[in-house]
Amino acid sequence: MTVLFPKWTNSLPAVLALGAGAAGLFVVFVVYYWFSPKHTDVGYQPFQPIAYSHKLHAGALGMDCRYCHRHVEEGAHASVPDADTCMGCHKQIKKDSVALQPLRDAYGDGAAQGTPVEWVKVHLLPEHAYFHHAVHVHAGVGCASCHGRVDQMEIVRQVEPLSMGWCLECHRDPTPHLRPKGVSVTKMDWVADEQSIAAARQRLAWHGETPPELNPPTHCSACHR
Repeated sequence: MTVLFPKWTNSLPAVLALGAGAAGLFVVFVVYYWFSPKHTDVGYQPFQPIAYSHKLHAGALGMDCRYCHRHVEEGAHASVPDADTCMGCHKQIKKDSVALQPLRDAYGDGAAQGTPVEWVKVHLLPEHAYFHHAVHVHAGVGCASCHGRVDQMEIVRQVEPLSMGWCLECHRDPTPHLRPKGVSVTKMDWVADEQSIAAARQRLAWHGETPPELNPPTHCSACHR
């Protein structure tokens, strides 16, 4: 009787099954690792319609973040400055700069606003994720914890993944990010030490039936409302 297939073909189904399983695991690993925000979002650095230098304004000049992002202490969104805020300085400083022409166009004559400056948002959260800036700022979380050393950035870039896992990691142990009272959240070069971490742990501790001053939630409804 003529043999149509050699004996080694008997193991072919098992080899194909193992190959398919290995390929599936490889695809899962690729998606998990390279499609995560650590790779897709960190480093995002869009060019803006005006070459605004945070390194100059927040760094060299020492401007407080809240001068421009004025709603960060009272609202969910930090907000970006309007043309009137910028022109408060630039009516006198570099008032004829070609690079600032879009700002002057947006300001108009001061009474009637012109075409708004279309700033490109850098830190993007999914629409289904709820985040409140004021809550974090009043808890003592500094700007640099999420946005990095913006005072050293010529062009602002994203330095943290802002993923669910990253947020939960902080909520489970926020002590390295909670600044002692009296330390401004806009002090960009602040670094946690053993003393500040111990003080933060004390703030998070329960005292009898009194709830802690801070109790970062980790349940789903905290961010997905």
